Amino acid sequence: MAGSAFVFDVLHDALGRQPSPDRWVVIATAVAALLAVLLRPAWKVMRNFVTIAHEGGHALAAVLSGRRLSGIRLHSDTSGLTLSRGRPNGPGMVITGLAGYITPSLLGLGAAAILGAGRITILLWLLLILLVLMLIMIRNFYGVISVVAAGAIIFAVSWFADPKIQGAFAYAFAWFMLLGGVRAVFELQQSRFRRQAPNSDADQIARLTRVPAIVYVGLFVIVVLGCVAFGVRLMLGPVGQLIG
Repeated sequence: MAGSAFVFDVLHDALGRQPSPDRWVVIATAVAALLAVLLRPAWKVMRNFVTIAHEGGHALAAVLSGRRLSGIRLHSDTSGLTLSRGRPNGPGMVITGLAGYITPSLLGLGAAAILGAGRITILLWLLLILLVLMLIMIRNFYGVISVVAAGAIIFAVSWFADPKIQGAFAYAFAWFMLLGGVRAVFELQQSRFRRQAPNSDADQIARLTRVPAIVYVGLFVIVVLGCVAFGVRLMLGPVGQLIG
Protein backbone atom coordinates (compact mmCIF):
# COMPACT_ATOMS: atom_id res chain seq x y z
CA MET A 1 0.00 0.00 0.00
CA ALA A 2 2.82 2.37 0.88
CA GLY A 3 4.41 1.76 -2.51
CA SER A 4 1.15 2.42 -4.32
CA ALA A 5 0.64 5.62 -2.37
CA PHE A 6 4.16 6.75 -3.29
CA VAL A 7 3.56 6.08 -6.99
CA PHE A 8 0.21 7.89 -6.81
CA ASP A 9 1.84 10.91 -5.16
CA VAL A 10 4.59 11.02 -7.79
CA LEU A 11 2.11 10.80 -10.68
CA HIS A 12 -0.14 13.39 -9.06
CA ASP A 13 2.76 15.82 -8.76
CA ALA A 14 3.90 15.14 -12.33
CA LEU A 15 0.49 15.38 -14.00
CA GLY A 16 -0.71 18.36 -12.02
CA ARG A 17 -0.07 21.99 -12.79
CA GLN A 18 2.87 23.76 -11.22
CA PRO A 19 2.95 27.51 -10.60
CA SER A 20 5.03 29.44 -13.11
CA PRO A 21 8.14 31.23 -11.79
CA ASP A 22 7.97 34.94 -11.11
CA ARG A 23 8.26 37.10 -14.20
CA TRP A 24 11.71 38.31 -13.21
CA VAL A 25 12.89 34.67 -13.08
CA VAL A 26 11.59 34.03 -16.59
CA ILE A 27 13.40 37.13 -17.86
CA ALA A 28 16.58 36.20 -15.96
CA THR A 29 16.60 32.73 -17.51
CA ALA A 30 16.20 34.33 -20.95
CA VAL A 31 19.22 36.55 -20.29
CA ALA A 32 21.25 33.58 -19.01
CA ALA A 33 20.36 31.55 -22.11
CA LEU A 34 21.29 34.45 -24.38
CA LEU A 35 24.68 34.75 -22.70
CA ALA A 36 25.22 30.99 -23.06
CA VAL A 37 24.57 31.36 -26.78
CA LEU A 38 26.58 34.55 -27.37
CA LEU A 39 29.65 33.91 -25.22
CA ARG A 40 32.00 31.64 -27.13
CA PRO A 41 33.44 29.64 -24.16
CA ALA A 42 29.94 28.86 -22.87
CA TRP A 43 28.63 28.10 -26.36
CA LYS A 44 31.43 25.60 -27.04
CA VAL A 45 30.14 23.51 -24.14
CA MET A 46 26.41 24.18 -24.35
CA ARG A 47 26.27 23.56 -28.09
CA ASN A 48 26.42 19.84 -27.29
CA PHE A 49 22.79 20.06 -26.16
CA VAL A 50 21.80 21.66 -29.46
CA THR A 51 23.62 18.87 -31.29
CA ILE A 52 21.72 16.23 -29.32
CA ALA A 53 18.45 17.85 -30.39
CA HIS A 54 19.69 18.26 -33.98
CA GLU A 55 20.63 14.61 -34.39
CA GLY A 56 17.51 13.52 -32.54
CA GLY A 57 15.50 15.47 -35.10
CA HIS A 58 17.22 13.67 -37.97
CA ALA A 59 16.57 10.33 -36.28
CA LEU A 60 12.89 10.99 -35.63
CA ALA A 61 12.34 12.28 -39.17
CA ALA A 62 14.06 9.22 -40.61
CA VAL A 63 11.80 6.86 -38.68
CA LEU A 64 8.62 8.81 -39.45
CA SER A 65 9.47 8.94 -43.16
CA GLY A 66 9.87 5.18 -43.37
CA ARG A 67 13.64 4.88 -43.24
CA ARG A 68 15.44 2.45 -40.94
CA LEU A 69 17.57 4.14 -38.32
CA SER A 70 21.07 2.65 -38.07
CA GLY A 71 22.61 4.78 -35.35
CA ILE A 72 23.60 8.20 -34.04
CA ARG A 73 27.06 9.53 -33.29
CA LEU A 74 27.91 12.64 -31.28
CA HIS A 75 31.43 14.08 -31.42
CA SER A 76 33.48 16.18 -29.02
CA ASP A 77 33.67 19.05 -31.56
CA THR A 78 29.85 19.32 -31.17
CA SER A 79 29.22 17.82 -34.60
CA GLY A 80 27.11 14.72 -35.06
CA LEU A 81 26.02 12.11 -37.57
CA THR A 82 22.76 10.18 -37.96
CA LEU A 83 22.79 7.14 -40.21
CA SER A 84 19.67 5.59 -41.71
CA ARG A 85 18.99 2.99 -44.39
CA GLY A 86 16.61 3.28 -47.30
CA ARG A 87 16.49 4.93 -50.70
CA PRO A 88 19.48 7.26 -51.26
CA ASN A 89 17.08 9.89 -52.60
CA GLY A 90 13.41 10.77 -52.47
CA PRO A 91 11.13 12.43 -49.91
CA GLY A 92 12.43 10.38 -46.96
CA MET A 93 15.97 11.65 -47.40
CA VAL A 94 14.80 15.23 -47.92
CA ILE A 95 12.59 15.19 -44.82
CA THR A 96 15.39 13.65 -42.77
CA GLY A 97 17.83 16.30 -43.95
CA LEU A 98 15.46 19.19 -43.29
CA ALA A 99 14.71 18.13 -39.72
CA GLY A 100 18.11 18.68 -38.10
CA TYR A 101 18.52 22.45 -37.95
CA ILE A 102 14.91 23.21 -37.11
CA THR A 103 14.48 20.63 -34.34
CA PRO A 104 16.22 22.53 -31.49
CA SER A 105 14.00 25.57 -32.08
CA LEU A 106 10.87 23.44 -32.47
CA LEU A 107 11.79 21.64 -29.25
CA GLY A 108 12.20 25.00 -27.54
CA LEU A 109 8.81 26.13 -28.85
CA GLY A 110 7.17 22.91 -27.68
CA ALA A 111 8.76 23.37 -24.26
CA ALA A 112 7.47 26.95 -24.13
CA ALA A 113 3.93 25.74 -24.90
CA ILE A 114 4.09 23.09 -22.16
CA LEU A 115 5.45 25.65 -19.69
CA GLY A 116 2.69 28.04 -20.68
CA ALA A 117 0.23 25.36 -19.60
CA GLY A 118 1.94 25.08 -16.21
CA ARG A 119 3.24 21.53 -16.81
CA ILE A 120 6.84 21.93 -15.70
CA THR A 121 7.31 18.39 -14.37
CA ILE A 122 5.75 16.81 -17.44
CA LEU A 123 8.22 18.71 -19.62
CA LEU A 124 11.19 17.39 -17.63
CA TRP A 125 9.86 13.83 -17.78
CA LEU A 126 9.23 14.05 -21.52
CA LEU A 127 12.81 15.22 -22.05
CA LEU A 128 14.06 12.23 -20.05
CA ILE A 129 11.99 9.83 -22.15
CA LEU A 130 13.33 11.35 -25.38
CA LEU A 131 16.91 11.04 -24.12
CA VAL A 132 16.41 7.39 -23.16
CA LEU A 133 15.01 6.61 -26.61
CA MET A 134 17.94 8.40 -28.22
CA LEU A 135 20.48 6.61 -26.00
CA ILE A 136 19.37 3.28 -27.46
CA MET A 137 20.60 4.40 -30.90
CA ILE A 138 23.89 6.03 -29.86
CA ARG A 139 26.84 4.25 -31.44
CA ASN A 140 29.94 5.91 -29.93
CA PHE A 141 31.36 6.44 -26.45
CA TYR A 142 31.31 10.23 -26.46
CA GLY A 143 27.70 10.17 -27.58
CA VAL A 144 26.76 7.87 -24.70
CA ILE A 145 28.52 10.12 -22.20
CA SER A 146 26.82 13.23 -23.63
CA VAL A 147 23.31 11.80 -23.54
CA VAL A 148 23.74 10.18 -20.12
CA ALA A 149 25.13 13.45 -18.70
CA ALA A 150 22.20 15.42 -20.10
CA GLY A 151 19.76 12.88 -18.73
CA ALA A 152 21.43 12.86 -15.31
CA ILE A 153 21.13 16.65 -15.05
CA ILE A 154 17.44 16.62 -15.98
CA PHE A 155 16.71 13.67 -13.67
CA ALA A 156 18.46 15.35 -10.73
CA VAL A 157 16.50 18.56 -11.27
CA SER A 158 13.15 16.78 -11.72
CA TRP A 159 13.59 14.47 -8.74
CA PHE A 160 15.59 16.39 -6.14
CA ALA A 161 15.29 20.11 -6.89
CA ASP A 162 12.88 22.53 -5.30
CA PRO A 163 9.88 23.40 -7.55
CA LYS A 164 11.23 26.93 -8.00
CA ILE A 165 14.54 25.52 -9.25
CA GLN A 166 12.69 23.14 -11.55
CA GLY A 167 10.75 26.04 -13.02
CA ALA A 168 13.83 28.16 -13.59
CA PHE A 169 15.66 25.21 -15.17
CA ALA A 170 12.76 24.40 -17.48
CA TYR A 171 12.47 27.99 -18.68
CA ALA A 172 16.23 28.22 -19.16
CA PHE A 173 16.08 25.06 -21.27
CA ALA A 174 13.28 26.44 -23.46
CA TRP A 175 15.08 29.76 -23.98
CA PHE A 176 18.38 28.08 -24.75
CA MET A 177 16.89 25.77 -27.38
CA LEU A 178 15.08 28.66 -29.04
CA LEU A 179 18.15 30.90 -29.13
CA GLY A 180 20.70 28.15 -29.69
CA GLY A 181 18.78 26.99 -32.74
CA VAL A 182 19.17 30.47 -34.24
CA ARG A 183 22.92 30.58 -33.69
CA ALA A 184 23.37 27.09 -35.14
CA VAL A 185 21.66 28.12 -38.39
CA PHE A 186 23.74 31.28 -38.72
CA GLU A 187 26.89 29.26 -38.04
CA LEU A 188 25.80 26.93 -40.84
CA GLN A 189 25.65 29.77 -43.34
CA GLN A 190 28.91 31.24 -42.06
CA SER A 191 30.64 27.89 -42.66
CA ARG A 192 29.08 27.64 -46.10
CA PHE A 193 30.18 31.18 -46.96
CA ARG A 194 33.75 30.24 -46.03
CA ARG A 195 33.42 27.01 -48.04
CA GLN A 196 34.07 24.96 -44.90
CA ALA A 197 30.88 22.88 -45.08
CA PRO A 198 30.41 21.48 -48.61
CA ASN A 199 28.41 18.57 -47.21
CA SER A 200 26.15 20.50 -44.85
CA ASP A 201 22.52 19.47 -44.48
CA ALA A 202 21.44 22.31 -46.76
CA ASP A 203 23.93 21.30 -49.48
CA GLN A 204 22.97 17.63 -49.31
CA ILE A 205 19.28 18.52 -49.69
CA ALA A 206 20.17 20.85 -52.55
CA ARG A 207 21.86 18.01 -54.41
CA LEU A 208 18.79 15.81 -53.87
CA THR A 209 16.25 18.41 -55.00
CA ARG A 210 18.30 20.59 -57.40
CA VAL A 211 17.17 23.64 -55.44
CA PRO A 212 19.95 26.04 -54.31
CA ALA A 213 21.16 25.35 -50.78
CA ILE A 214 20.68 29.00 -49.78
CA VAL A 215 16.92 28.46 -50.21
CA TYR A 216 17.00 25.82 -47.49
CA VAL A 217 19.17 27.98 -45.27
CA GLY A 218 16.56 30.70 -45.70
CA LEU A 219 13.85 28.20 -44.74
CA PHE A 220 15.80 27.29 -41.61
CA VAL A 221 16.11 30.98 -40.70
CA ILE A 222 12.37 31.58 -41.11
CA VAL A 223 11.50 28.58 -38.95
CA VAL A 224 13.93 29.30 -36.11
CA LEU A 225 13.10 33.00 -35.94
CA GLY A 226 9.40 32.18 -36.06
CA CYS A 227 9.87 29.79 -33.15
CA VAL A 228 11.61 32.51 -31.16
CA ALA A 229 8.77 34.96 -31.84
CA PHE A 230 6.09 32.49 -30.76
CA GLY A 231 8.20 31.31 -27.83
CA VAL A 232 8.57 34.85 -26.52
CA ARG A 233 4.81 35.31 -26.71
CA LEU A 234 4.15 32.05 -24.89
CA MET A 235 6.61 32.70 -22.08
CA LEU A 236 6.44 36.48 -21.72
CA GLY A 237 3.16 37.47 -23.32
CA PRO A 238 2.53 39.93 -26.19
CA VAL A 239 5.28 42.47 -26.92
CA GLY A 240 3.04 45.33 -25.88
CA GLN A 241 2.42 43.70 -22.54
CA LEU A 242 6.14 43.05 -22.10
CA ILE A 243 7.02 46.67 -22.77
CA GLY A 244 4.21 47.89 -20.55
